[in-house]
Amino acid sequence: MQRSYTILREFLADAVRTSMILFKIMIPVSIVIKILKETGLIELIGAGFAPLMELIGLPGAMGLVWVTGMVTNLYGGILAFVAISADHPLTTAQVTVLTTMMLVAHSLPVELQVARKAGASLPAILAVRVGGGYIIGTLLYLGYRLTGTLGGPSTISWAATAPADPSLMAWALGELRNYGMIFLVICALLFLMALLKKFGVIAFMDRLFGPVLSFIGIGREVTTLTIIGMTLGLAYGGALIIREAQTGHIARRDIFYSMALLSLLHSFIEDTLLMVSLGGHFSGLLIVRALFAITAVFAMVRLTAKLSDERFARLLLSRAVS
Repeated sequence: MQRSYTILREFLADAVRTSMILFKIMIPVSIVIKILKETGLIELIGAGFAPLMELIGLPGAMGLVWVTGMVTNLYGGILAFVAISADHPLTTAQVTVLTTMMLVAHSLPVELQVARKAGASLPAILAVRVGGGYIIGTLLYLGYRLTGTLGGPSTISWAATAPADPSLMAWALGELRNYGMIFLVICALLFLMALLKKFGVIAFMDRLFGPVLSFIGIGREVTTLTIIGMTLGLAYGGALIIREAQTGHIARRDIFYSMALLSLLHSFIEDTLLMVSLGGHFSGLLIVRALFAITAVFAMVRLTAKLSDERFARLLLSRAVS
């Protein structure tokens, strides 16, 4: 009985420590985002992206959609998309371009800080996400335009609605509920990882996916954590990577490469299905995005292989992890 109590206490303490890694990032960031939304600064930033949207065949107004998703989260971007798309009908190809860009670059205030805390340079990961999002959008635009595919009108399979109560108290209570859910997810993740290790599933996953990540250039020490981030989301995978990075058991180059891969390809099941419901197509949302992420990180590893550790750290790593 005493042993069970000790195990439970240690488990909860670990869950609290891991959750606090995220909360320390998310709470101040959520306050800043609330201020940006209330002051209308997000709309101003979105207007600045309009010319870039037009270069890849999208209405300039879609710049606000992408910026809203980048500054808030995918659901914020979805609300903006539903509101704006009513006046700007898009083809399936156009929606696929936009939603794939949203999958690569969204929730940046929180997820960039997670990457920085893990040990990756914030400017470098910002460039990977925003630059990578725009590059893949450009490639999809050219591909669909040259092949003439997905030119029919897109359809949204559901309608998003704004929160019924826009008051500050409702927002605060909503944030508290989100943090509670995050804690529960962290608990479930840690428990699941313990079970997977006990029954040898972790070792199997390492054998299955390890060669692919090794081919890209990512070490086996972060294979499992990278897979978790790819399936469940960067914030959760990143929190586990932060925890492991603080032990000093992971090479810092591997941390950067892992965070770069997660920046381009994370939560690929849930988020992909969400974008499909907006009218996006699997060809861009999943297939091209996965190929682009693997190719991009493979190129990063090869291009940075000859950098000295000191120069690599100066250019691509943060000082958040000693």
